[in-house]
Amino acid sequence: MIDIIRHFFERNGFHVSSRLADRLGMRALNVRLFFIYVTFFTVGLSFGFYLTLAFLLKLKDMLYTKRSSVFDL
Repeated sequence: MIDIIRHFFERNGFHVSSRLADRLGMRALNVRLFFIYVTFFTVGLSFGFYLTLAFLLKLKDMLYTKRSSVFDL
């Protein structure tokens, strides 16, 4: 049951932790655990940070997509 939920969120998530882990050279599981632990200690402030990162990464992806020609704008 837990694996089904985890695969759902990995498939449909924002990929913030995996992209951050790739940038830092770490495993994505360690970054996810860090966000979980920090969320418990800071009473949810890191969850807001995570959502902000997700928004900024999505915005960056929308702005910096590779286009094949000028007419794709």
